[in-house]
Amino acid sequence: MREDGFVKCVDRKKDVIVVSGFKVYPNQVEEAAVTHPGVLEAGVKGVADARSDEAVNLFVVKRDPHLTEQELMAHLRLRLTAHKVPKIIEFRDQLPKNAIGKVLKYELR
Repeated sequence: MREDGFVKCVDRKKDVIVVSGFKVYPNQVEEAAVTHPGVLEAGVKGVADARSDEAVNLFVVKRDPHLTEQELMAHLRLRLTAHKVPKIIEFRDQLPKNAIGKVLKYELR
């Protein structure tokens, strides 16, 4: 709910990841990831996890080729609550996108 009383939709319900009963919205994790100067773009999906129903899987296209998983994980731990921090980070050369440049989440799944 915005201050002016309107509701702003930030993600699709089907994209919500449930981690130990807590809801994680992919756009929150993506926004935190792209604040790192070494990240060009990011995409998130939920993956099955035996301990917590689902786990957060982050896909990253690097801006800085020297960016490491540990460096990015430390950055995310400072910006996200524990259940939103990705369990898996995968580096890719590119992410699947539609004609207007939006990441295709269904192809990440």
